[in-house]
Amino acid sequence: MKYCSKCGKELFDEAVICPQCGCPTEHQEIYSTQSHEPRELSTIQKVTKAFMIVETVLGGIYILPLAWCLPMTISYCKKLKKGEPIGTGFKVCSLIFVSLIAGILMLCDNDN
Repeated sequence: MKYCSKCGKELFDEAVICPQCGCPTEHQEIYSTQSHEPRELSTIQKVTKAFMIVETVLGGIYILPLAWCLPMTISYCKKLKKGEPIGTGFKVCSLIFVSLIAGILMLCDNDN
């Protein structure tokens, strides 16, 4: 059994919200409606991933941009692998700070 983090009521293990106060449980999955099984990437996602990796490697001569590009590229690859949505803010930041082409491709991608 688990307990509500807000009101302390005892909950069933499969509960997603507390029946007492209506708060979501702590271990509720955000993307529960999406499949987490590996899926085939679209062509635009493959090209975007390639441009982000290439720009990160080419931009590696500058230490400060690499500190921004590398985490964003890794995050993008992980989100694609898990099938998680890519936020508009992330897409715009990628366009500005990582790769102009990859950012444009992300904004044009209707899958995420």
